[in-house]
Amino acid sequence: MSGNDYVKFVTQQLVQYMDQPPAERKKKKEKDQQGHPFYINRWLGVIPFAWKTIRKKAE
Repeated sequence: MSGNDYVKFVTQQLVQYMDQPPAERKKKKEKDQQGHPFYINRWLGVIPFAWKTIRKKAE
C-alpha cells in the first residue's frame, strides 16, 4: 500500500465517522465496550512478556 492509498483510506474513514450522528457514534462506542472485557486483552499481552523477561533474567 503506497502512502497515497493510506491517506485516501484514512480520509474516507474520517469522513464516514464524521457523517454519523453523534447519538449513533455514542451507541456504537458503548456497544463495542460491552463486547470485550478490557482486562483480557491487557493481561494476555503482559503475561507472555513477563514470562520471557523472567526467563531471560534466570539465564
